[in-house]
Amino acid sequence: MNPRTRAALLRSIVPLAIMGTIFYFSAQQGIDHHGWFAVLLRKLGHVTEYALLTFAWWWALRVVTRRPLPWAIGIALAYACTDEFHQTLVRGRDGTPRDIVIDAIGMTIAALLISRWRPRRPSETRPRSSPVPSP
Repeated sequence: MNPRTRAALLRSIVPLAIMGTIFYFSAQQGIDHHGWFAVLLRKLGHVTEYALLTFAWWWALRVVTRRPLPWAIGIALAYACTDEFHQTLVRGRDGTPRDIVIDAIGMTIAALLISRWRPRRPSETRPRSSPVPSP
């Protein structure tokens, strides 16, 4: 097996574990009484989960593709859609497009952070000019 493929497979354990955690919590029965604070915390949880999932897929895929971010976002978005469908099958839960949008906020945050702070390839770095003292 190609070392890059092996690395990607090993790295994919992290995003798959995150997906498993999301599935586990999505399978929990709904609670009828939600205060606004509990709802806010759950929605922030969605944003955080999907930001982490996007980052994890980017990290896993960057060893096998030159453009891992679009793939990471696509995988996270597809999973958000299937997760919302899954919730329609759980008693007391419902899947809504609104939650997919909230999940997408997390994906967007991850994408912005990755784009801003991603490690540069050697060909993208500019040599630093050293300050030259004036005579």
